[in-house]
Amino acid sequence: MPAAFVLIWSTGFVVARFGMPHAPPLSFLALRFALSVLTFVIWIKLSSNVGWPRDRRQWGHLAMVGALTHAIYLGGVWAAVKAGMGAGTIALMAGLQPVLTAVWLSATGTQHRVSGRQWAGLLLGFGGLVLVLWRKLGMGELNAVNLSLGACALLAITTGTLYQKRFVAPCDVRSAVLIQLLSAFVLTLPFALLEQEPMAWHAELLGALVWSVLMLTLAGSSMLYLLVQRGAATRVTSLLYLVPPCAALQGWLLFGESLSALVWLGMALTAVGVGLVVVRG
Repeated sequence: MPAAFVLIWSTGFVVARFGMPHAPPLSFLALRFALSVLTFVIWIKLSSNVGWPRDRRQWGHLAMVGALTHAIYLGGVWAAVKAGMGAGTIALMAGLQPVLTAVWLSATGTQHRVSGRQWAGLLLGFGGLVLVLWRKLGMGELNAVNLSLGACALLAITTGTLYQKRFVAPCDVRSAVLIQLLSAFVLTLPFALLEQEPMAWHAELLGALVWSVLMLTLAGSSMLYLLVQRGAATRVTSLLYLVPPCAALQGWLLFGESLSALVWLGMALTAVGVGLVVVRG
């Protein structure tokens, strides 16, 4: 599942490239959340023995995770891209999550201690990311608005992952993700209604929407929930180090984007760094 998760999650940047020119970010996300809710409702109706949280506090915890990891994180990423930040730059910012997670766990002294080997892997992985994406930085694409949005997205996905690990009890993934998506939709819709730009129903937009609902949300979000539920937060979030290199490979395959020797070296370092974090022993 980790390998499938990384591959699916990395396609989000390709989806953004296809869909972003044709729609305002929050309107796209509100529609994506609405269709995703409908998809999960159908899935649950066709399933049997779906478990629901019995504790009201768990409903609230799941709603908070949905607000952080779906509404605020994705809203920040898509709005930052719309405001001029390149996909590579926002991927690099999101790639800081494992380091931020490890620093928080180390500072708070939680039960999931970060070992010296894991710290070395985290730093090596981040160094690999810098090699992959450094050309995207310092080229005038950053400003106070998109940088703030990117930072907001980074804090949201980090906080949401830690919050789920700390407060959310094991639960049926179908009901858990549905509650999260409902929360994200309720939070995103009012802001989407304030956007003035209309949605242009282009084939690329429709393709991005279908892929976002079926693969990124239905498959990717379910996998992320299960991975966080089953594994230590540092080991899970370190997988996100592999997302930008995978996105770079997809750009090379689909759009003919060049990959220099330095980029290949960075991707190799990233893979080694993730291995140091996630492999036991």
